[in-house]
Amino acid sequence: MPPDTSAHLLAWYDVHARVLPWRSRPGTPAPEPYRVWLSEIMLQQTGTATVGPYFGRFLAAWPSVADLSAADDGAVMQAWAGLGYYARARNLLAAARVVACSGWPSDEAGLRALPGVGTYTAAAIAAIAFGQRAVVVDGNVERVVARLFAVEAALPAARRTLYALADALTPAERSGDHAQAMMDLGATVCTPRAPKCEACPLATICAAHAGNAPERFPVKAAKAVRPVRVGTAYWIEVDGYVLLEQRPPRGLLGGMLGLPGTPWEQENVHSATLSASHPGDITIRHVFTHFELRLSVAIAYHAARPDLPGEWHDAATLTGLPTLFVRAAEAVLRVRADAALSPNLALETA
Repeated sequence: MPPDTSAHLLAWYDVHARVLPWRSRPGTPAPEPYRVWLSEIMLQQTGTATVGPYFGRFLAAWPSVADLSAADDGAVMQAWAGLGYYARARNLLAAARVVACSGWPSDEAGLRALPGVGTYTAAAIAAIAFGQRAVVVDGNVERVVARLFAVEAALPAARRTLYALADALTPAERSGDHAQAMMDLGATVCTPRAPKCEACPLATICAAHAGNAPERFPVKAAKAVRPVRVGTAYWIEVDGYVLLEQRPPRGLLGGMLGLPGTPWEQENVHSATLSASHPGDITIRHVFTHFELRLSVAIAYHAARPDLPGEWHDAATLTGLPTLFVRAAEAVLRVRADAALSPNLALETA
């Protein structure tokens, strides 16, 4: 690889850098660590288009890491609703409280000690916020490197090789800009499908482009079959209010509000106590990282509030729910609207 590879990339980045709310423009002072850290935690497994509005709302509510450290756990979880992977929000609070007491670690090892900060995130913060030379490798960077060198080894086993190659490309100066340039190249030019090789500043030295096969890289191992779990959620409504419960603090959707229901690893069993009027009418298919959930939603309308644990919320203005339960609520409200329009779909009252 020619020694001026990074220089070509940085020259391209100076002109074509994406404008993102957590970034500083090329050649300007680095953004404060709080902004970099907050954005990187949000961007873990979530795209920039989704993160942008959340990032703005978090900054408005908690402008500094000290503000966030003093925040109510429930308020933060509610503000996070819809971003998914809710352990990130719990780790966000835990890390904010560490930093508020001890200050920001400025090296990768110290950053990795913060809750929720792994190898990639620590490297990104060290490079972008603190100007340290750090090797930053996310999915976009893996793709760019795999194509530049036409790496035949399949992911995930190839990650160590791709890291070493990315290390060889990383300059001592402007390491943060280099990292963001690699990310931008992967996000906007060296895309998974239909890469824009004619616009790539590294096309002349790209082995995959030379072989006229960029989309063949990175090579990926066959995916394992994702297991399926099933469960039932209960929509229990009284006078326009629906019962919600706070999920346990640990585990999937931990600490979030949601519909009460059965454990997800069990078969659907409708509770006689809850006596749903339309059991199984609605099924939500929702994919988590390690399994697919098929959630039946049983609808029950009651004349009086049953003696059940939880909180009653206005069904017309539900907020702060994770995506799974937002989808469930939307499906129930569609059924309710259809029932109001058609006498053939009239819902019974429990």
